[in-house]
Amino acid sequence: MTFTPHGKHLVAGNWIAGQTTFKSEPSSGPAHDFSVGTSDLVDQACQAAEEAFLTYGYSSREDRAAFLNAIADEIEQRGPEITEIGCQESGLPEARLEGERGRTTGQLRLFASHILKGDYLDRRHDEAMPDRQPPPRPDIKMVQRPIGPVAVFGASNFPLAFSTAGGDTASALAAGCPVVVKGHSAHPGTGEIVAAAIHAAIKSCGIHSGVFSLIQGGKRDVGTALVQHPLINAVGFTGSLGGGRALFDLCAQRGNPIPFFGELGSVNPMFLLPAALSNRGAEIAAGWAGSLTMGAGQFCTNPGISVVIDGPDADAFIEAATKALEPIGAQTMLTDGIAAAYRAGRDRVAGTAGVQEVLTSVCDLRNATPYLFATTGKEWLANEVLGEEVFGPLGLIVRVDDAGEMRAVADSLQGQLTCTLHLDAADTEMGQSLVPVLERKAGRVLANGFPTGVEVCDAMVHGGPYPASTNFGHTSVGTMAIRRFLRPVSYQNMPDALLPEDLG
Repeated sequence: MTFTPHGKHLVAGNWIAGQTTFKSEPSSGPAHDFSVGTSDLVDQACQAAEEAFLTYGYSSREDRAAFLNAIADEIEQRGPEITEIGCQESGLPEARLEGERGRTTGQLRLFASHILKGDYLDRRHDEAMPDRQPPPRPDIKMVQRPIGPVAVFGASNFPLAFSTAGGDTASALAAGCPVVVKGHSAHPGTGEIVAAAIHAAIKSCGIHSGVFSLIQGGKRDVGTALVQHPLINAVGFTGSLGGGRALFDLCAQRGNPIPFFGELGSVNPMFLLPAALSNRGAEIAAGWAGSLTMGAGQFCTNPGISVVIDGPDADAFIEAATKALEPIGAQTMLTDGIAAAYRAGRDRVAGTAGVQEVLTSVCDLRNATPYLFATTGKEWLANEVLGEEVFGPLGLIVRVDDAGEMRAVADSLQGQLTCTLHLDAADTEMGQSLVPVLERKAGRVLANGFPTGVEVCDAMVHGGPYPASTNFGHTSVGTMAIRRFLRPVSYQNMPDALLPEDLG
């Protein structure tokens, strides 16, 4: 069965058409008209979210878990239709969309299970000491409480897992926070059908309709109105550094500043230590090529940089990487704009002094083909532009003189989502010298693997020092993501009848 979007916003349980529309730009299949969001719709959604919070914010964990599971059920029931329109809009292959749908429903069910356990509440109790001298100690109980309505911006590169019902929405709803989503214009039809699934779950569970709204389209005015609305208490965002930084600044400039949890990008460098490079260089090169070009390189964890110590093993690694990348053909990118930005990034790298073209190709329109460049450690350290993300299948090999220069490259890094060490047993001492540097640069440090593929689990950290993310103390993936939408509250000498249910 084919899903045909009606192109309306979902605001507090009502599908609302706008006065103006925009047309989707799918990579295949028909284009559709969608209503353009307005500041007035933002206000309606935020007002409804605040009203919903008066009940949803005080609902039981059991009820919220049932709601999250119901959303997952409704998404699964629409599986084929979601895959069809998701593939049309994004150009991603069917297997990728189906896997991402499974990740999306898995996240929802994981958060349902997580809140039922209750560990995230971090409950603490210091019992009263009425006889203590000097002075008596009161009875103090502490628990994590939801912060109120949250704004979520859909991501371009994950139409499901980081968008309408993605990790930000799932963790906010799990915490007890209503959500207003600003849909991404790259996949509005996918956003609409997922919003319909959430709407169905709201009705079946008897939840206040203001707990979720989706506003489509709109330019900067809609995003600005959303992050600056006085009823919004936090923002979740995955996207570009420029767009994220602008929203971050708006959040900070409010009369009541709010946290902006932005995941803004990373080059995810890999450091190939000498023994591993000598023993497994060709194997690592092949794995790197696969990771670099997976999904046309449109992952925030795409490992764009490989750092090697110069010499014959480095030559062999470059040769093996080139051989692995050469057969990989053109892939469709998510949007025409992303494809144009990829070509601009390629030209920026190619035009930098001291950069050698190793593998060139030709791509145009919405296509991306792999590129491989090489430079020296000295040129890397002299050119900050080489450390900027190129969103797509472009790799840069940095040839350093020795272990000291490799350490200098590590020291020079800006904040990253991931850093990777490839090492064998003989590299342990060198690895020990690098780990203290890399753990200060990244939220996730890997050994002998590739960072594409972010496991959704308790121990995962998907975040890092700026500019990888705007708040290094949090993650946007894994159960710890719920902490972004909670705050601790202490209750002193409070009668049990007045305590939150989770402290009763």
